[in-house]
Amino acid sequence: MKIRKFALYLCLFVASFFFFDRELLAAPRIKLKAKSAILINDSNGTILYAKNPDRPMQPASLTKILSLYLVHEAITQGKIYPTDRVRISMNAQITGGSSMYLVDETEVVLDDLIKGMAVVSANDASIAVAEHLGGSINSFVRMMNAKAKALGMKRSHFVNPNGLPARGQVTTARDILKLSRAYIRDFPEALQIHSMQEYTFANITQRNSNTLLKQCDDVDGLKTGFVRAAGFHLVATAKRGNTRLIAVVMGEKNPKIRARDTTKLLEQGFRMVAGKGRASVSIRSRS
Repeated sequence: MKIRKFALYLCLFVASFFFFDRELLAAPRIKLKAKSAILINDSNGTILYAKNPDRPMQPASLTKILSLYLVHEAITQGKIYPTDRVRISMNAQITGGSSMYLVDETEVVLDDLIKGMAVVSANDASIAVAEHLGGSINSFVRMMNAKAKALGMKRSHFVNPNGLPARGQVTTARDILKLSRAYIRDFPEALQIHSMQEYTFANITQRNSNTLLKQCDDVDGLKTGFVRAAGFHLVATAKRGNTRLIAVVMGEKNPKIRARDTTKLLEQGFRMVAGKGRASVSIRSRS
């Protein structure tokens, strides 16, 4: 009887490796304040850490990653061009929140609007670009949701192109991770824009709210977000050697905790990839 019980336990133990989710919850030492988080080794697709990754949350300005995906895709397909002059409608001009201050503009080059969306998270630029590519906001939002579905974002629904609070607009850390991986994979050149620490338009210079770009050598993107109901979000990408990590942290109380937790997550991730006990793999801070 004891032999049979031992054999049964052994079979269950072995079976667990095949049927349990392969997320490596082997990082219990990481204690984050975030409501939701997920970390992946993008080089091989291994999930290194997850905390409530399927919790529904408002995406805030992480929404702009999807909008920018559609823009870069359309440029690749020759439907629009970076040199296009984009009409700035009254709808775009009166959009609130983070802004490029387009109130005095009638037309702006698309490339400038892309940088405004990526670097300063400009809501007015997002509206102008959506109208330019989709013809209308409603049409562009339909494009967003179709693309989200195609990318496997099963728990997401979008209502506007910029992430301003809206009823029914929802996503999860896991879905944002899927989007971010696809965005970097399909348009790696976009990181050259997302890694800009500041952007100047119409003699107004604004800093990128992703402070890790300044603090950490390995970080080269990607996007921040904030709405009062959800908290502070960050998608951070970092690369060392042949290893790229992507961290999604959502629902932090303030930007400082967001930066601290994301740094902690990336640091532990590189340690896990390289092996324990190697101090040289921690995120290197700029002086």
